[in-house]
Amino acid sequence: MSSLYLDTHAAVYLHAGELELLGTEGKRQIEANHLLISPMVLLEFDYLYVCKKIRYRATEVYTALNATFGVTLCTLPFSDVAHQSLSIQWTRDPFDRLIVAQAQANHNALLVTRDRTIRLNYPQSIW
Repeated sequence: MSSLYLDTHAAVYLHAGELELLGTEGKRQIEANHLLISPMVLLEFDYLYVCKKIRYRATEVYTALNATFGVTLCTLPFSDVAHQSLSIQWTRDPFDRLIVAQAQANHNALLVTRDRTIRLNYPQSIW
């Protein structure tokens, strides 16, 4: 079983039970792999909660994802991820840079994302 990273939207859809919003390949890979999120995804959950875009606090979303789907928080050292993110010049979004860098730093792991810009620039991204 390989590691598969979820970006923020994929994790939010999974938490909400809105599996129909996930892409076909994303759903297939979610069922077949160990699921991880970057700590940056956890922070983005909180950002979305504060902005009233999601109804649950970051810790509630993560706890539910962990209990229901076995999603775990990636423990790669932040210094490794930050260093990897320096090579990402195709976006200024710090969330996206660190989320992609997290997957890259873990042997270019697959990343489930609906973000078109990420999919165009990170070959290991799927939806």
